[in-house]
Amino acid sequence: MPQVRTSLRKPLIAAVAATACGVAALAIAQSTVPSGPNKLAFPDGWDKGEMYATVDRYDNKQYREFYAPPEVVKAVREGKPIPYGAVLTLAAYAAKLDAAGVPVKDANGRFDKDKLVAVNSMMKGQGFGADIPAAIRNGDWIYQSFTPDGKVNDKANLTACFQCHLPFAKDDYLTNMAKLAGKFPPETQAVVKGGAGEVTINDFKFGPETLKVSAGQKVTWVNTDNTPHQVSVVGENGQRSDLMLKGQSATMQFDAAGNIAYICGLHPGMKGTIEVAAK
Repeated sequence: MPQVRTSLRKPLIAAVAATACGVAALAIAQSTVPSGPNKLAFPDGWDKGEMYATVDRYDNKQYREFYAPPEVVKAVREGKPIPYGAVLTLAAYAAKLDAAGVPVKDANGRFDKDKLVAVNSMMKGQGFGADIPAAIRNGDWIYQSFTPDGKVNDKANLTACFQCHLPFAKDDYLTNMAKLAGKFPPETQAVVKGGAGEVTINDFKFGPETLKVSAGQKVTWVNTDNTPHQVSVVGENGQRSDLMLKGQSATMQFDAAGNIAYICGLHPGMKGTIEVAAK
């Protein structure tokens, strides 16, 4: 495999808060949470709660809705912490696709939802985090994924849930705490230079998906999504960048010619290629 050198730059915008982004990628990779039954049972009546956020996932063509019990929403909007016993639920729907397999959008530019494909929940309980590897523990939160009929999805990658929420410790590990609190501040824009050797991460996509560079040239990825991402080189001994929040960037240097395939370490559906030409 071509030699790879990596580095992580500091946030590019002031709106990015200091978080646990410095967690060693190796420690994260070695920390796993088994799928299967745990303390979190299927949240009956999840759809009777308050929907406080939605998101379009371009990487896997899903439309997602976020629900919380009214008492939890009330507590957070009164400035109180999320109470123990709270269960928050993410309902994942397949997006409607056109004949070309492209998600259909409504008048507001959002995905039209099709069938429900998963119900994913997170629960906060006293001591619930005790069994979670320290490198990825999310306080006292645990996660579970269910099929639409309420059965535990034994194939779910729960480790990815902990990894994705880990950088948001200051928000009690919620990626959309502001929306749960009823606050909708203006969207901040990450500063992107757009120069040679740069890849922008936007809407869960790498752009450009294929980048051509010369051996020894550095490649920089800039995250403009509100969700953390991580560059992970595919293959044995593949390198990983640190987690990047919005406005942060990571740099790798490829010293030998070859085609380098990579994915997002948190969202494997995001894929890209670096074509390294010999000098």
